[in-house]
Amino acid sequence: MTKTTSPAGPVLDARSLNRATLARQLLLSPAELSAQAAVEHLLGLQAQNVKPPYYALAARLDGFAPEHLSALMADREVVRIVTMRSTIHTHTADDCLTLRPLVQPARDRELTNFRKGLVGVDLDRLAVLARDLVEDEPRTMGQLREALTEEWPDADPQSLAVAARCRLPLVQVTPRGLWGRSGQVALTTAEHWLGRPAQPAPAVDAVVLRYLAAFGPACVKDMQTWAGLTRLREAFERLRPQLSTFRDEHGVELFDLPDAPRPDPATPAPPRFLPEFDNLLLSHAERGRVVPPEHWGRSWQGNQAYCTLLVDGFLAGVWRLERDALVVEPFDRLTGAQKRDVLAEAERMLAVMHPGEAHDIRFGTVLRP
Repeated sequence: MTKTTSPAGPVLDARSLNRATLARQLLLSPAELSAQAAVEHLLGLQAQNVKPPYYALAARLDGFAPEHLSALMADREVVRIVTMRSTIHTHTADDCLTLRPLVQPARDRELTNFRKGLVGVDLDRLAVLARDLVEDEPRTMGQLREALTEEWPDADPQSLAVAARCRLPLVQVTPRGLWGRSGQVALTTAEHWLGRPAQPAPAVDAVVLRYLAAFGPACVKDMQTWAGLTRLREAFERLRPQLSTFRDEHGVELFDLPDAPRPDPATPAPPRFLPEFDNLLLSHAERGRVVPPEHWGRSWQGNQAYCTLLVDGFLAGVWRLERDALVVEPFDRLTGAQKRDVLAEAERMLAVMHPGEAHDIRFGTVLRP
């Protein structure tokens, strides 16, 4: 529960932070937003694979259908591009053209990991050559490697292709990313695909406010984790007069928008089926607001991330969709009421994502650490 101390200010425990974050993430109750508005509010959706953005919106929106997001992608209103944390995100076209410049310093730092493979490479010339290649026609990473290696035969081919991705805002062109379609990853520049120039990076202060609206209350390190950027303290300090401040149970200062929702910690949180790498689990430095300490590390194994199940707002299991069944594997035994609620949400999710298809819903073995 929430309690007040002095002079540090209100303390928000894990459950209070959980409910506040779920409200911002549109996970307490289905939101009556369009897919485009939701992608904008959430500052993008993690999209390492094709399907996760669709499942992410199915868990959050009232009346969502996969075709809604797919149509936006086909119409170039949303795109797939490497942005935060050097991972692929689905962004609105406007955010693609502004957030990518914002995180460009992180992409420049990423290049230092490949410096041994880029000895003697003029990175400015590489960017010009790569832009000409992908704007002539979309290219795969393999085609980029081959073409760039002709120019720099002594460099590491993979490092050359990564350098192109870091220096240029490369988007994945359709049909990649469309629901029910397949296609290899082919790349062109965001400016070429969207038919308009990149915009200057937005003021960091404005992005802080958007981050808090989608992920708050949060500390400076939380936003730095989300963005993959450093040195954001100054922006938070400039905004301090217009923000509310709190503390978590460990004494870390949290910032928030004064009028943002902070529901009572006793607010019910229905079960939710989230995709692998959902932003809810990746956008804070300290993840106890969603991941109980005893379940830390259980949503992935090696490089394999699992689709996750929330029960009462917290990570409570994993799930997978087989050919004829949705298999739920909880981390702890569910009560009868919890099991009924999970079944109801599973049926809702399947009806949204796979209408007309028959799937059994099975509970697998309770997974132990």
